[in-house]
Amino acid sequence: MKALLQRVREARVEIAGETVGAIGAGLLVLVCAEQGDGTAEADRLLAKILRLRIFSDAAGKMNRSLQDIDGRGTPGGLLLVSQFTLAADTRGGNRPSFTGAAPAQEGRRLYDHLLAEAGRLHAPGPVQAGRFGADMRVHLVNDGPVTIPLQVGPASA
Repeated sequence: MKALLQRVREARVEIAGETVGAIGAGLLVLVCAEQGDGTAEADRLLAKILRLRIFSDAAGKMNRSLQDIDGRGTPGGLLLVSQFTLAADTRGGNRPSFTGAAPAQEGRRLYDHLLAEAGRLHAPGPVQAGRFGADMRVHLVNDGPVTIPLQVGPASA
């Protein structure tokens, strides 16, 4: 699985003018299931997202995770958005190929699994989501900016 993490001050997802997910300070995560990925890859990706130390401590060093963004045990928000275009292969010309992405049914299953596990493991932190396969508008105020690519699974072996 691939993900692109963006540390944000706030972020929201709109579909047809309606806000379907919104967070304050935390992480906006664009996520893509690839061919061969399963729940084990989704679980490893989520564990990394929750523990990655990319929030500043009192000295300004990236020393805090999403689960303790202020040093007092306060979890940050997590906004998960499915984005199959992270699987783009641009080596063959000017039109990207997305054949590396998991089939839609499998991608949805893994995205739903990721959301359910995030809700369970990140509690009481807020977990919000876009809508799989929808035409979404993602709004964010990037913090830093800090943008981190992650990849786990067969494609990263």
